[in-house]
Amino acid sequence: MILDQIQNSKDIKSLSIDELNTLAEDIKVFLVESIEKTGGHLSSNLGTIELTLALHYVFDSPDDTFIWDVGHQAYTHKILTGRKDKMSTLRQKDGLSGFTKRSESEHDVFGAGHSSTSISAALGIAFANNLNNKSDTSIAVIGDGALTGGMSFEALNHAGDTDANLLIILNDNDMSISKNVGALSKYLTRLISGKIYSTMKSKSLEFLERLPRIQKFAKRSEEHLKGMILPGTLFEELGIDYFGPIDGHDISILVKTLENLKNLQKPRILHIITKKGHGVEAAEENPLKFHGISPPSTSKNNLPSYSSVFGDWLCNSAKDDEKIIGITPAMSEGSGMVDFANQFPDRFVDVAIAEQHAVTLAGGMAIKGLKPIVAIYSTFLQRGYDQFIHDIALQNLNVTFAIDRAGLVGADGATHAGIFDLSFLRCIPNITIIAPSSSLEMYKALNFANQFEGPVCIRFPRGKSSVDDFVTDSSIEMGKASVVRTGKDISIFSFGNMLDIAIEASEKINATVVDMRFVKPLDEKLIIKIANESKTLVSIEDNTLKGGAGSAINEVLQNNNIKTNLHILGVPDKVTEHGSQSELYEIYGLTPENIIQASRN
Repeated sequence: MILDQIQNSKDIKSLSIDELNTLAEDIKVFLVESIEKTGGHLSSNLGTIELTLALHYVFDSPDDTFIWDVGHQAYTHKILTGRKDKMSTLRQKDGLSGFTKRSESEHDVFGAGHSSTSISAALGIAFANNLNNKSDTSIAVIGDGALTGGMSFEALNHAGDTDANLLIILNDNDMSISKNVGALSKYLTRLISGKIYSTMKSKSLEFLERLPRIQKFAKRSEEHLKGMILPGTLFEELGIDYFGPIDGHDISILVKTLENLKNLQKPRILHIITKKGHGVEAAEENPLKFHGISPPSTSKNNLPSYSSVFGDWLCNSAKDDEKIIGITPAMSEGSGMVDFANQFPDRFVDVAIAEQHAVTLAGGMAIKGLKPIVAIYSTFLQRGYDQFIHDIALQNLNVTFAIDRAGLVGADGATHAGIFDLSFLRCIPNITIIAPSSSLEMYKALNFANQFEGPVCIRFPRGKSSVDDFVTDSSIEMGKASVVRTGKDISIFSFGNMLDIAIEASEKINATVVDMRFVKPLDEKLIIKIANESKTLVSIEDNTLKGGAGSAINEVLQNNNIKTNLHILGVPDKVTEHGSQSELYEIYGLTPENIIQASRN
């Protein structure tokens, strides 16, 4: 295998095109075998093998910088930059990250996990190169899906007004390779990216500058002609030269085109057409299924996930309430909304990767009496924070947020950890925050939110639910916690999915356990009563320690001049690692043993 001879990206520069194609096949086999064992993003990485090889063949990393949008399609990049032997540790504790990560390699110039950030970052690097008199190329690789994020258009708008040495690769993997990706299109792209066309264009416009009316007509004619044969008018209007589309799996045309584009020192975009799961029939036919796969599991837990429980509630409730609307920012499958989308297509809204828009859109719906339910991952709600405050909370609008993947999510690591939501939400007025301890409690909380007037946030973790019998008409009382075990001297305040851990610890130290349910408003009367009856208090949450639910309890104690010792357990003030959820709970002190130790201290 040629792959066995590759130690770093410089090793591929002496290969022929035929050898690069053979190497692409080697990498494909390697990725399939590796990801089957470790889990990870398969379809997206199979779709970018040829592109990655061509980029490293033409450009010189890390001087020329590659910014991978989202970062989960950079596995081939990792293989080519000295990390092939570590791919067996992908997404595991102390192993390689499933995304680009600056601390992992000098070739991972910019860390990524959220979408639509690459063009802004690459433009910033290009500015720095200009100021430092460096001719290095700054390259952003962005998928067509990520272009739906408004931040991408903000960056494009800015880039077109600069002379930055910025190359944007638009990886379009949502359409099949159409007729215009053929010999004629390849020829046109090579032509208009080469020196002859660029020189002719420059000289002709230089001459026509003396004849303003003719120059204006010629420029418009050129743009409209290109708009008829190439779908790049939008980018050209923004001031960014457009090239393509070309076949993103044809290494020969990729290399030739990139070599031409390397010589252009201005913002330009290359549109390539790729296919997710390329070369693996099952992944090509069902790219969604193979987008992210899990490693082989020995677990016998057949309980539904929290996401699917939410999806069941949404479908069941929508049958009886025509005002319920389901909104997702491109996460319908992950958020358990597929059945809802099929059953209620007129009331299902996928806004694509546009979290800010999703939040404010829900506000507009609420104004007219609808009941929008925004299903969103905790880490992605961060992207709509201003809209949440300005457009929902300040106006006290009736919007429910089903906040999925709250807490430590495991293998996806720091960029996807939902450990900040309690801290950044509870300081906002007018909102209610609920952290249910089980799927049954979550169903009750959703029932509560559907009858409540005002913004409600319900956070729940990634993974399996605790019971399979969760459908109920019951609700919960506003701001009321539940004492699930009575003990002596020691009391544990548990938030969310920490309840089982708290109960396990309580049985060894004979402690009282309170399922707090609400983070805002807190059940202050119960807190004060228990604090006055206990010698030691412990709070535990799957959220950062700083400003979280434990801090809220501490504020209650301080305001009421209660001196009972309170030990707060949560995620420490550091960037979290990736690994299994149980491993992360162990690392960050969210275990029964840590509760016992805290109570004794």
